[in-house]
Amino acid sequence: MMELSISTPKGAKGTVEVSELTFGKEFNQDLVHQAVVSYQAAARQGSKAQKNRAAVSGGGAKPWKQKGSGRARAGTSRGPIWRSGGVTFAAQPRNYEQKINRKMYRAAMRCILSELARQDRLIVVEPIQLDAPKTKGLISYLAQFDVAEALIVTEEVNANLYLASRNLHKVDVIDAQGVNPLSLVGFDRVMITVDALKKVEEALV
Repeated sequence: MMELSISTPKGAKGTVEVSELTFGKEFNQDLVHQAVVSYQAAARQGSKAQKNRAAVSGGGAKPWKQKGSGRARAGTSRGPIWRSGGVTFAAQPRNYEQKINRKMYRAAMRCILSELARQDRLIVVEPIQLDAPKTKGLISYLAQFDVAEALIVTEEVNANLYLASRNLHKVDVIDAQGVNPLSLVGFDRVMITVDALKKVEEALV
């Protein structure tokens, strides 16, 4: 077991025990890269589609006879060089997903969390309570920790916190279930509540 400090506006206030297997893992750059690329690839829509010469309508009849017209021979009016013809190498719907098994994914998440903790970029805080859905209130709260850009992870995203963060392009709020490799590596700081920390840890055991 290892301990992480719980931060408050007035400094550290106590600690929380976490598993060394989750927050003390050696960083594996190749594994993390594979997990991030796999996550990004799975998010691609892959619905781009164009019509090839078989998919366009018409073109069944030979436009003119093979010989004697003086024109180049043509078997269809829907070839790629014709107006209204099919596309030469037509794009088709495809799946961009890259397989990564659960064991590798969890190991990559543990690597990222461990590196964040080592670099003091993981800020553990008590549950965040905002009195109103005001951006100014969230900015003031983050300023107490000397933070301007951060990913905020809570056990459950409440309405006030979500609405207060929408106008800040360098601040994002997600719940513990929504934590992913891309979101963790995309921010300089990760602010996580104690409850969310425990939930994430349980999911990665």
